[in-house]
Amino acid sequence: MRHCSRSPAGDCTLADVTLPSLGESVTEGIITQWFKKVGDVVARDEPLFEVSTDKVDSEMPSPAAGVLTQILAEEGDTVQTGARVAVIEESGTSAPEVSDKPIVEVAAVDDTPVLAPESPSPAPTASSAPAESVSSGVVMSPVVRRILADGEVEPSSIRGSGAGGAITRRDAERAVANGPTDELVVPLSNARRRMGEHMSVSAQSAPHGFVAVEADGEIFGELEALGRATRDGVHITDEMLVGLAAARALGEYEFLNATFAGDELVVHRTVNLGFVRVADNDGMLVPVVHAAAGLTLRALARRVSEVGERVVARRLTTDDLMGGTFTLSGAPSEHALWSVPILIQPQVATLSVGAVREVPVVVSKTGAATVQAGRRLILGLSFDHRVCESTAAAGYLERVAELLAGLDLESEH
Repeated sequence: MRHCSRSPAGDCTLADVTLPSLGESVTEGIITQWFKKVGDVVARDEPLFEVSTDKVDSEMPSPAAGVLTQILAEEGDTVQTGARVAVIEESGTSAPEVSDKPIVEVAAVDDTPVLAPESPSPAPTASSAPAESVSSGVVMSPVVRRILADGEVEPSSIRGSGAGGAITRRDAERAVANGPTDELVVPLSNARRRMGEHMSVSAQSAPHGFVAVEADGEIFGELEALGRATRDGVHITDEMLVGLAAARALGEYEFLNATFAGDELVVHRTVNLGFVRVADNDGMLVPVVHAAAGLTLRALARRVSEVGERVVARRLTTDDLMGGTFTLSGAPSEHALWSVPILIQPQVATLSVGAVREVPVVVSKTGAATVQAGRRLILGLSFDHRVCESTAAAGYLERVAELLAGLDLESEH
């Protein structure tokens, strides 16, 4: 992050401040705030500026102690990683260090709506506007009359804002809605805009495929009977159970635990499992549990819970977001059957989990088919067709279902 050279005076050095990489596939960021101005004294590792990417907002520390002599990128500028953004004239003595790594905060949404200005309805003309009608001395167009009639509103109860007291379409809409009808213009946050850009690139660059299977969900009933809290007191979710089986199944389907590097496929032997999380309803983050395949259910639950707490507290580190090799997307609601996720580049597969449902299940007993209550869920896989076809993807999902059904909760708990 720094490059030093001798100053003209010869008694101090100049340190270049550059924009470091904040994660895989992140090539640029937007300078959103400078905490110092030119001429200010800064301590080494003191927060110097904030940068926003599609994944996170980060406070970047100063690489040196001294005086900020130049700011080369203003607030709002988009800067490539590795580019110079400022220059610090280092002092002869070092200042106390403030932090040992940048703190990463989830981008916050400015949810204050911006109201669009109301455009007055144009005065009708003989050539362009529909003929107006008069009812009890109130001027209305046929469209306005229909809106009021459908909403069962008497025209005489409305004070028109149009020319000569005419009731405009907006007047009628307000009366029927019995509330505000102005459109809201809500600008996209940087997080949502950049997320959309990356998802668009992923959808266009990777030939997506999708396959889904129905899996036996009786294991979740066993979990409820045993208790959802681990010996450590951590709550076990349905997503954690599926994640454990998914990570272990990748040992037999290594080609899905892979990432693209240009035209080459890098197959990873370590499963770094990403979990999709919504950040303050402002887009998604995918924190990573590293080396997930070797964990017990108890250990995986603890790791997922810890990273989830950091998401809520907005205290994720860059390590939490880097190195993912496979992603799991949990059920978006208790009624969602499945979702079709877009691949998280440069990964080649994402597993989606549907809600666990209580359904009638046909079973065979003593040669006769009977119907009884059971639990089922849908497992779906979005995959890159450059890696496999739907038959192999379905084989992976069926193996996940087998491992899920065969989990020994007593020992894993």
